[in-house]
Amino acid sequence: MPEVYNWQLGRPMEYPYREAHPREQFAFVFNINRCIACQTCTMACKSTWTFSKGQEYMWWNNVETKPYGGYPQFWDTRLLELLDGAHQKAGREAVWDASKKEPKTRPYGVFDGMTVFEAARAADRRDAVALGYEPTDLEWRFPNIYEDTATGSKDRRDSLNLEPAALPEHATWFFYLQRLCNHCTYPACLAACPRRAIYKRGEDGIVLIDQKRCRGYRKCVAACPYKKPMFRATTRVSEKCIACYPRIEGKDALTQGEPMETRCMAACVGKIRMQGLVGIGADGAWAEQRDNPLYFLVKVEKVALPLYPQFGTEPNGYYIPPRWVPRAYLRQMFGPGVDEAIERYTRPSRELLAVLQLFRASQTVIFRYEIVQGPKVFETTVDGRKWEMYNDTVIGYGRSGKEVARVTVEEPRFVRADKHYNSI
Repeated sequence: MPEVYNWQLGRPMEYPYREAHPREQFAFVFNINRCIACQTCTMACKSTWTFSKGQEYMWWNNVETKPYGGYPQFWDTRLLELLDGAHQKAGREAVWDASKKEPKTRPYGVFDGMTVFEAARAADRRDAVALGYEPTDLEWRFPNIYEDTATGSKDRRDSLNLEPAALPEHATWFFYLQRLCNHCTYPACLAACPRRAIYKRGEDGIVLIDQKRCRGYRKCVAACPYKKPMFRATTRVSEKCIACYPRIEGKDALTQGEPMETRCMAACVGKIRMQGLVGIGADGAWAEQRDNPLYFLVKVEKVALPLYPQFGTEPNGYYIPPRWVPRAYLRQMFGPGVDEAIERYTRPSRELLAVLQLFRASQTVIFRYEIVQGPKVFETTVDGRKWEMYNDTVIGYGRSGKEVARVTVEEPRFVRADKHYNSI
């Protein structure tokens, strides 16, 4: 099996196909701390792409409550159990070596465990190129089962209340995980398809299924560790998130030829989402674009982390971890960069605070930003250290260089004149 370089793991890994990379890569960052689980993103996607017969239980975008929720049910815990069993059988440990950390090529250190591809090969699984399973119909029933179900709660017998919780970690906790296809750099669905019906677009890295070539073998469903390809019984073929590629191509009249954010991104009420395109070099690494907001959040500030990087698909979806959740759980989900990411988010740098304002500031994809410095408006102490806030203005630009967003760190206030009734 050929080897490819996975920068999230900090090492080469086994993959069925040789290195091949797009010119740009569709990618996104979700700020978990802001999500209110209103499911507006879920319904925006549903009403656009999966409202037809045979798609009733198909949710390309979903928001699930962790730790108990999942779509399909328990998708991640089942995969983690399979990986754990594979490591035990092989006499190996799924650990990270942080001592080998290098800012550009190994930002999280080196993962010494096995990926889903390597685990399948170690187990001599001739029927699968990736360790996985196919969920039952029952497991696909709920887009957010166990909604708002917390873990770790304890009753106080002397009152009607639960024990209080406090940052940095809560004894009682849950959080919302927003999910769609990660359009991975090394997709397991693509690797597993015997018909080669799944492909990655050269212009933007979006992973699609050729409906004419697909025969509904469901190998992609079993292989994808995130369970984002889905089988449609009425047509007998698989379907998945297409990253709203007509919008990415700039075909929506609203943005006048500029790439436009997907439906789920543009509909987000909580302003937790930012989606864009990052340049890819010949070696598969992200081309250095210091003023691209996604590049800044992932590569420079390192506040956004990949979802289950140990699976080995190099997902292009990144998350700002929730501050109140036990760190051990978060490290399992987002890798060893969790502590640094939460520290930087809790005490954001002046530039990070400005860039965070660009989330949902425009439906047009932002390719570049610049910051106009403003006055200091606030000063406090965070974790015993001085922290200052400045009312900077951040400006976002589209692909053509046209300004598409302009927001300030401090939300502007408008006072209604006295001549108007101010009863509301």
